[in-house]
Amino acid sequence: MSTASKQALTLAGNRKRWLTDRIAQIGVTAGGILVLVMLLLIFFYLLYVVKPIFDSARVEPGHEFSLQLNAGDDVGKTLLLGVEEQNELVYRFSDSGDVSFYSLPEQGKRIYDFKLDEPVSISARSLSQNMVAYGIAGGAIKVLAPTFNVSYPENTRVIQPEVAFPFGQAPLVVDKQQRTLAQLSIAAKENDLAVAAITESGAGVLTRFSAKQNLMTGELTLSSTQVQLSGLPTDVEQLLLTPNLRFLFARSANEVWVYDVRNINKVVLRNVLTMNAPGANITSLSLLSGGHSLLVANDNGIISQWFEVARAGKREFTFIRDFATDGAVANITSEVNRKGFVTTSSSGNLDIFHTTGGVRLFSAPLAKGEVSALAISPRNSLLLLQNKDKISTFYVENEHPEVTMKALWTKVWYEGYSEPQYVWQSTSGSSDFESKLSLIPISFGTLKAAFYALLFAIPIAIAGAVYTAYFMSPGLRKVIKPTVEIMEALPTVILGFLAGLWLAPLIESHLPGMVLLLVLLPMSMLLMAFGWQLLPAYLRNRVPEGWQAILLLPLVVLVGWLSFALSPWLETWLFNGNARGFLTNELGIGFDQRNSLVVGIAMGFAVIPTIFSIAEDAVFSVPRHLSHGSLALGATTWQTLTRVVMLTASPGIFSAVMMGLGRAVGETMIVLMATGNTPVMDLSIFSGMRTLAANIAVEMPEAEVNSSHYRVLFLAAFLLFVFTFLFNTVAEFVRQRLRDKYSSM
Repeated sequence: MSTASKQALTLAGNRKRWLTDRIAQIGVTAGGILVLVMLLLIFFYLLYVVKPIFDSARVEPGHEFSLQLNAGDDVGKTLLLGVEEQNELVYRFSDSGDVSFYSLPEQGKRIYDFKLDEPVSISARSLSQNMVAYGIAGGAIKVLAPTFNVSYPENTRVIQPEVAFPFGQAPLVVDKQQRTLAQLSIAAKENDLAVAAITESGAGVLTRFSAKQNLMTGELTLSSTQVQLSGLPTDVEQLLLTPNLRFLFARSANEVWVYDVRNINKVVLRNVLTMNAPGANITSLSLLSGGHSLLVANDNGIISQWFEVARAGKREFTFIRDFATDGAVANITSEVNRKGFVTTSSSGNLDIFHTTGGVRLFSAPLAKGEVSALAISPRNSLLLLQNKDKISTFYVENEHPEVTMKALWTKVWYEGYSEPQYVWQSTSGSSDFESKLSLIPISFGTLKAAFYALLFAIPIAIAGAVYTAYFMSPGLRKVIKPTVEIMEALPTVILGFLAGLWLAPLIESHLPGMVLLLVLLPMSMLLMAFGWQLLPAYLRNRVPEGWQAILLLPLVVLVGWLSFALSPWLETWLFNGNARGFLTNELGIGFDQRNSLVVGIAMGFAVIPTIFSIAEDAVFSVPRHLSHGSLALGATTWQTLTRVVMLTASPGIFSAVMMGLGRAVGETMIVLMATGNTPVMDLSIFSGMRTLAANIAVEMPEAEVNSSHYRVLFLAAFLLFVFTFLFNTVAEFVRQRLRDKYSSM
């Protein structure tokens, strides 16, 4: 072949290689960019779903209409103002017994009227149900409620309003002495109605009606029990019954008298509390949705929340938190099925608060002048403000009031709890349940599970990697390294299944043996190594160099068997046959069958191959001339390992640990099956936890789409994403620093 031909072939080969290199470079670059784009898309999609929970409440003006009274008619006082669930019909009950319904789609047209025949002496509304009680002659009342009949003629929804008598049209005698009623409060629960009243003579009366309906005729039969309320203050300004018919509050100036009325035949005065804000006077009492919290409005604009707290063996109403409005509170109404409330001040300013979040979500002067009545729709999406004879409507967008940064990341004092706590409890069987969405317990559980897993995995994985790369014979290394690496292919659901159904019961029944194994195994290995050094050289030389680790296998099996075999004897000898009871009763340490020890072993087993593989490669990749040079200079093998090899391999070892940490943080199936999934904050190795990943896996399928729960789960996923990103970034930063530091060796 001529020289020119050879040069032509060489150039052709170079062009082909150049082309291959360019294609590979472009492919790798495009793949890397695509990975980054996908990560950014995931990042922004999570933010897109999460963002609405942090949006402020918005209020937009809607229709405005007149009450359309006849000329000369008095507007009177509005006792109950409301709107039905579809936000189409508005109803108004006046204190004189007039009831009117208005159609919002027809610009506030009055479509139905009702007039109570009897003269009214006093009236009251139920705060939990749309009911109004009118006091009439003879110490009796009549209870009225708005109802709506829905029909679909010609596929068109028609809502027909009516006024119903849920406890019958016959007068309900509250005071058997037939005295005129001057103060009144009602509350209803299922078929029971409680009425607290004060007569004009100042006597207190408590009456409880129980209704039974004949299923055949629909006839209602009422039975009543009546007692006299003794010990009431002389100048009661407000009576208030809770919806669960448990407490009666009687306000006199700034003092609130709390009566336990569960047993009407044994009414007990529980407390007399001074509830006014410092330097202010109480103007009214109201109840939050569910009736467990008492809202106390003061004339300086402060509204305080009180609920019953158990302390020192006693339960009493306790101040929890307060909220500040821009002026004296004129009206206050609670949201339906949520722990928020709305107020208007004497200047017409409207404020929306949420108690659990502890925040004011909205504040603006919406009304021109004083608001005489305020109401919110059943879906908390429409506000009604009455100003003289006009009713203004406002559309409210406030979907996630309970989710605030304070509620997510700080201790919150929930109803029924003795103190502020971090709580994750998203669902319950109770209809008045309040979601508790603190991310602290599940973030803590994530870090706790990762900590115990790495505590188990790091010593074994790194020690194994160092021995395999530095001391083991090449032939044995070819078997051990792929064997450990193939462990990573085991499905984590299998590991979780074994951990939950086999390992957890085994540890519970052999707890002393497990502790003995953790102590005995490393000691026996050290003793065997010491004994090995004492053996004659001719015996030690019979074992090929790098194969000594095989001799440990029988020892590990023997120590493991011996530890578990001695466990029942140890438990009987040391703990009177009940190690778990000793932990709980004597040491005060709770024991869950699925605990951190089980998670540490199972998840550590899953993490070991990741750490081992990367660390082993890092140690094995240390140039041999470094170790040979160290040995040639007189250093021992151990000195060469710790001061040359380990330092040079430290960037890779650190990366291995951080990769293991990243996997442990994101692990789902093992913690799902082996932790008990209890979101508790406890560092004990014998208690369980709930992690971010397991929480998402458990609750996402049952979360209502676009609900607060659903979006907070996405926030948990975003947090998990940030955790992983943060760990990897720190790992890469430290790895680069270590590489720069030891690259000159």
